[in-house]
Amino acid sequence: MVVVGRMEEGQYTQTIYNYIKQGQYVEAIDCLLPEYENNNTSRAALSLLGYCYFQIGDFISAADCYGQLIQAYPEHEQYKIYYAQALQKSCQYEAAMKATYTVDNPSEKDKVVKLQAAIKYDEDDLQGAKSMVEQCASDDPDTENNLGCLLVKEKRYMEACKKFTAAMNVKGYQAHLSYNIALCHYYMKQYALALKNIADIIERGIREHPELSVGMQTEGIDVRSVGNSALLHETALVEAFNLKAAIEYQLKNFEGAQEALTDMPPRAEEELDCVTLHNQALMNMDSAPTAGFEKLQFLLQQSECPPETFGNLLLLYVKHQYYDQAADVMAENTHLTFKMDPYLYEYLDAVIVQQSSPEEAFRRFDDIANRHTDNLRKITKLVQECRQNNDEEAVKKAVNEYDEALEKYIPVLMAQAKIYWDKNNYNMVEKIFRKSVEFCNEHDSWKLNVAHVLFMQENKYKEAIGFYEPIVKKHYDNILSVSAIVLANLCVSYIMTSQNEEAEELMRKIEKEEEQMGYEDPDRKIYHLCIVNLVIGTLYCAKGNFEFGITRVIKSMEPYSKKLGMDTWHYAKRCFLGLIENLAKHMIMVRDVVLQDCIQFLEHAELYGKQVECRIQPPLATTTQHGGKNTVTYEARLIKGLLIHVCDM
Repeated sequence: MVVVGRMEEGQYTQTIYNYIKQGQYVEAIDCLLPEYENNNTSRAALSLLGYCYFQIGDFISAADCYGQLIQAYPEHEQYKIYYAQALQKSCQYEAAMKATYTVDNPSEKDKVVKLQAAIKYDEDDLQGAKSMVEQCASDDPDTENNLGCLLVKEKRYMEACKKFTAAMNVKGYQAHLSYNIALCHYYMKQYALALKNIADIIERGIREHPELSVGMQTEGIDVRSVGNSALLHETALVEAFNLKAAIEYQLKNFEGAQEALTDMPPRAEEELDCVTLHNQALMNMDSAPTAGFEKLQFLLQQSECPPETFGNLLLLYVKHQYYDQAADVMAENTHLTFKMDPYLYEYLDAVIVQQSSPEEAFRRFDDIANRHTDNLRKITKLVQECRQNNDEEAVKKAVNEYDEALEKYIPVLMAQAKIYWDKNNYNMVEKIFRKSVEFCNEHDSWKLNVAHVLFMQENKYKEAIGFYEPIVKKHYDNILSVSAIVLANLCVSYIMTSQNEEAEELMRKIEKEEEQMGYEDPDRKIYHLCIVNLVIGTLYCAKGNFEFGITRVIKSMEPYSKKLGMDTWHYAKRCFLGLIENLAKHMIMVRDVVLQDCIQFLEHAELYGKQVECRIQPPLATTTQHGGKNTVTYEARLIKGLLIHVCDM
């Protein structure tokens, strides 16, 4: 065992300053704490401790150090400013503002006013912040930057971008200014320009600070946390990667969004900032919903909680059908509901009401939808006027505004339709969609749902083809990117309208692409063709032709090692349960050879289904089913037992 001895005389100060110079603030704190414990009024120890705590992002400890310095050395004005800064960073805004009033030195006035403006800004007191910023020198680049930040809050992104660019022209390249410019482009949906600025920040960060280990986590390299150092803050890498993730998420490139989050400099989970934690929860919700809910619930209790957290948590509760939890969170955080988009609040309120009164919910959705359609008509008129005036910039802005308004309208429309969909009243669903054709006829989600409702009516397959076909043809060169159920429904529609050649051609195309992908990635499971055949088999079973339908289902699952999955088993078992029910009621006769094939199939499912789950466990479930019972193996045994019992009757 090696024992570290005391530092030699004269090396103590040099060692501490070397640690600080190299950015090893934690090590410096470890050296300083014994000195502070020996003399808790030591100015040098307290000053250096406060500085180091501030650099690692422990602002509460930094504020404590500077508070003690103010008590012991009130004549040193800079400690009062540092104290106020630490309080502001730890979100103690009222105390921070009070601390700024204690600074009497006229030479520190500019710093104090800037700090007061920052405190007002963090408190969302934009008028107060603006009045403070206007007291600063107009030729100060910080003034341009601060005015730009205020313009962003006011959603005047073009003007804000000009302010940030002007500040950069004076101060030279600064990562945070480049990030601010990227943020403006993001809000204006100019993603290419935003990504260009983000790429500059990342490239400079990698080149100038390789010690921050950018991209190492994505490569699977085990690296230690770089902590929340001032250096990391100066590079704006965390902010840049979070913005990149948001852009990729908006562009539906979910893998790219997840990669952006793992590319950022590595930190332990307890060191993550609120924005990163929020984005991790959101972008990994499909793969880790339980952890996602826990992170969002945790963030809601934090003073630095991103404003989007509340709305996103409520939307996710609704998506996963946790309506009671959504209602409770809204009731517990009424102060946050006032800051929500009014349309979002009304939408969520109607969804929650729907659980107890669908009629009242439909009325509320109808009110919201009418306001949306009125707004869409106004924007449509504005677009036409801008085009007549040949104002391209205004046209672009109005079109973006229309797209945003449409994205708010679509969920309301779908929620209305779902009320009747759940009642199997597909005629009424179709009527609701037809009323919205004026605005939504080019929207992919609308077209897809219209196709589904036409398909479900069983006498409008030709009309359904008219909506399914454009979706499939749009992605024909990468057909596996189309949802398997869309391909299956299109094939069924072809069959039901005697267009068997088109159905076979589509299935050959799917088969060819699956084979190609199988060569490129032999271990990957691809279910598209299997699900298409399963749906066709289900169709024949539903029509009473169980022998043909069940045979098709069995063949579609070969080879079992690649085709047996949660979704495919869901479709297959429904056909077998339908067969057993009809046999038990003596409504059908099935040849022995087919029954033997069924038993053999279930034995294969039992063999290959040990690791295949039957259903996803709810993310907030308080009790979980025994792991062995939530497998294909367990269910296949039960179904085989039922089938044998029915056959022996």
